[in-house]
Amino acid sequence: MEESKEIQQQRALLHAKYRRAIPQAGELWRHFKDNMYKIIACPVMHTETGGIYCVYQALYGSCGVYCRPLDMFMSEVDHDKYPQVQQKYRFEKRQDS
Repeated sequence: MEESKEIQQQRALLHAKYRRAIPQAGELWRHFKDNMYKIIACPVMHTETGGIYCVYQALYGSCGVYCRPLDMFMSEVDHDKYPQVQQKYRFEKRQDS
């Protein structure tokens, strides 16, 4: 299904905010703890709060489906808490995705 003009405009605004690509359905993204996830839907808007979320599915274990605020999904790794991690962001798009 193609994205509506409204979603395309929202994606452009979010791209400007985060200064990097916004997840899109079907893409594969790597968590900084080295697990892979498939994007189910993004951006997703909460009907009550208007918050913007990303829905994604684990590609390991029980293949759970998760929802996370986009701000958190796009955030940088806390390198004080995880000094050994090389990845800059919590989630990064897989290059061949």
